[in-house]
Amino acid sequence: MAAARAVGVDDHALTRVPTTARYGWWSVALQRFGQISGLSQFVLGATLGFGMDFWTAFWALTLGSVIVEVLSIFIGIIGVREGLPTSVLARWTGFGRVGSSLIGLAIALSLIGWFGIQSAISADALAGLVGVFPAPVWSVLFGLGVTAVVLWGFGSMNWAAYITVPAFLLLVGWSTVHELVRYDIGHLVASAPPGPQLSLVQGTTLVAGGAIAGAIITPDMTRFNRSTADVVKQTVVGISLGEYVVGLAGVLLAHATRSADVTAIAVSSVGWVGTLVVIMGALKINDWNLYSSGLGVVNFIESVFGRKVNRATVTVVLGLVGSLLAAAGILDRFADFLTLLGVAFPPIAGVMIAEYFVVKRWRGDLEASRASGTLPATAPTWVPATLVVWLLAFCVGEFVDWGLPSINSVVFAFVAYVVLGRLGLVRGVGVSRDMGAGAPVSDESEVAASDDTPASLTVPHVPAASSGTSR
Repeated sequence: MAAARAVGVDDHALTRVPTTARYGWWSVALQRFGQISGLSQFVLGATLGFGMDFWTAFWALTLGSVIVEVLSIFIGIIGVREGLPTSVLARWTGFGRVGSSLIGLAIALSLIGWFGIQSAISADALAGLVGVFPAPVWSVLFGLGVTAVVLWGFGSMNWAAYITVPAFLLLVGWSTVHELVRYDIGHLVASAPPGPQLSLVQGTTLVAGGAIAGAIITPDMTRFNRSTADVVKQTVVGISLGEYVVGLAGVLLAHATRSADVTAIAVSSVGWVGTLVVIMGALKINDWNLYSSGLGVVNFIESVFGRKVNRATVTVVLGLVGSLLAAAGILDRFADFLTLLGVAFPPIAGVMIAEYFVVKRWRGDLEASRASGTLPATAPTWVPATLVVWLLAFCVGEFVDWGLPSINSVVFAFVAYVVLGRLGLVRGVGVSRDMGAGAPVSDESEVAASDDTPASLTVPHVPAASSGTSR
């Protein structure tokens, strides 16, 4: 374990986050904002602005944000109460050990793919701004730089957020004002969309669908919150700012330039400032892509192979693989696959919320073990009803054109799971003993080091138990 900690921290990858390792809501909100803002949000805003007038785009951003916020709050509350990441929570929120391993694998594949794509985008920007190296070399350097931040867990990512998020906001403000100062803002707000018209439903779908995958991994973040109220404040502030500040800037730029390609316009018009916008935005999104991917892999390996591996070690491997794939230029070919994989995420939210707040088949196990800071002694090996609901909800989201696809799949999964629960059909098949059962969480001081952690928030210290081969 000492050797593993020499290169990073495990960051409570398979255990509850203790009270002493929690952070103030503003620190987590800043990370939430950084996760949802960036180049992709700029592009989303431009897409809305190209097909909508300003106020229709405003309402699309509002409705989409509310949908994502509601889901994020409910799932985030589960995370802050139990102190566990999404893939581990899934064992006792309807999916069982088999289902949680599938969730961990899906999260890992999806996010490490987007990690590589974001690294490649940033590499192109760096090659144009700095030169010196070709883009493939920058892909590796940028990816390894993000990996170094993620290696030390939530604490180092928190410091990165305090640097990159304000810098990103300043750069976005600079590039947007530089471009818009030549236009009459009142005229832009009142102008018709320059491109083919999008409906409010289509716009809301784009907003909610683009952020809902991030909502599913909310517990990875909110397990470091201190209270339910903090989760609500952090979610509303982080998501609202991310959607409105960056999204509406993209809308106005699309109206001003009569083009949806505002990223290229911003970069070409303000040079290095626009390039830094791309890089800063990608850095803060990419650290969470890699972080949650690592948590998913750790859970998958423990669930399937019964081995506990250190999160930091997994992070190094994933960061290197993602960076090399980005340098090879092959990840763009898998963008459609990654998008399709993202359709599998919304039903997870419906099942988890239904199980934890309504059906409560395994909630008692979580609550009983929470008092001692441990995990439940056992988990269902698999839950057939949940896997059926998950598959059907995926089909609803993919093939039903009416309404909002991502929301359709969430609502279907929620209702179907509740109905099956009320009929007594939600049952576990097989029992798996948890490897960490009875082992209390440890106070990982390197994670707990935070300027906004009051001394009054303490719990009795319990010596850490040995938990695996490499920890």
